[in-house]
Amino acid sequence: MKQFLEGSRAVAEIVKLCKPGVISAYPITPQTHIVEELAQMVANGELNAQFVNVESEHSAASVVLGAVATGVRAFTATSSQGLLYMAEVLFNISGLRLPLVLTCANRAISAPINIWNDQQDSVSLRDSGWIQFYAENIQEAADLHLLAYRLGEDKSIMLPAMVCMDGYTLTHGMETVDIPTQGEVDKFLPSYKPLYKLDPAEPLTMGLLADPDYYLETRFAIQETFKEVLKMIPKISEEFKNRFGRDYKDGLVEEYCTKDAEKVIVAMGSVCGTIKEVVDAQRAKGKKVGLLKIISYRPFPYAKVDDALKDIPRIAVLDKAVSLGAYAPLAVEIKATFFGKKKSPKLISSFIAGLGGRDITFESVKEIFTKLNRKEVNLEFIDLKPELLKEEYGV
Repeated sequence: MKQFLEGSRAVAEIVKLCKPGVISAYPITPQTHIVEELAQMVANGELNAQFVNVESEHSAASVVLGAVATGVRAFTATSSQGLLYMAEVLFNISGLRLPLVLTCANRAISAPINIWNDQQDSVSLRDSGWIQFYAENIQEAADLHLLAYRLGEDKSIMLPAMVCMDGYTLTHGMETVDIPTQGEVDKFLPSYKPLYKLDPAEPLTMGLLADPDYYLETRFAIQETFKEVLKMIPKISEEFKNRFGRDYKDGLVEEYCTKDAEKVIVAMGSVCGTIKEVVDAQRAKGKKVGLLKIISYRPFPYAKVDDALKDIPRIAVLDKAVSLGAYAPLAVEIKATFFGKKKSPKLISSFIAGLGGRDITFESVKEIFTKLNRKEVNLEFIDLKPELLKEEYGV
């Protein structure tokens, strides 16, 4: 049924349909509305679950770890410093092979303190062993939660998944969203029946001490499982399309006007909507431009990116996060895709924009396309304010 909903409410509605038995979270902007809605659903008797109030994000992550470890589907959500505060536990969750789902309402990291959107928080945890999806719009954010539970709980995967949605832009934006029925979700997402759980009747040990004779193999096992994730996402996406009618292709990337393009921007998240509108406007003027949207950032779909971009002469990678002292995170992945390949784009340029919630406008995107007429850009910040740089840093 189609409803006009705030993004946070849409996510809460979908999570409710997934029937988690335990929800725990600590309020932090701009994630708060998601768990606020779920807490109200539990209080109203609409959702049969335990909502555990805690004193911190670290505790929230610990609670849901314990829930999934005992065989109960669970959910949490957070943002920014909250996600980083969870980091120790998030590594534990993936290491224990527990299929939790977490919503990250993307927000900049302090200092200076900033409550607006970029993707620094989730990108900083790209090596934690979590599957990471990035949503362009509210419908996609809602749908990705269904895919995340179905994928993570598959017996061949058993890994946690993070659905990343841009703070405010998607969490507080309003959109018409198609919310499926409980019956439809139940057919797509069966009850959680883990391969293993903590049970006094059948004792086992989780998270035991692994000395140098054993630890390396645990990391290798997760790395190998991510290869299976890349195979599984397209299969689940196809089933999702057949069940709900929305087509996310292979669920890894989305190609937009790339087939004959001479210039393509690679990006992920809500900025892709803006880029699509610029692409449409530029194509109306006869310019061959396009977009490659990354949906799955972890595992990274190198083969799909290679196939989509290998014939494109000029590529711009737009990051909403920065790896200080190194090249930009998404740009590194795109460059790595073509390292040592005989056939690759002639030019791969890297741009950073939108940090701390600064608007990425039509003009910002057009500027990036224009800069692709010149030599390769290793790293450039878009929309810097020269007067501030001169005043504060003498640059």
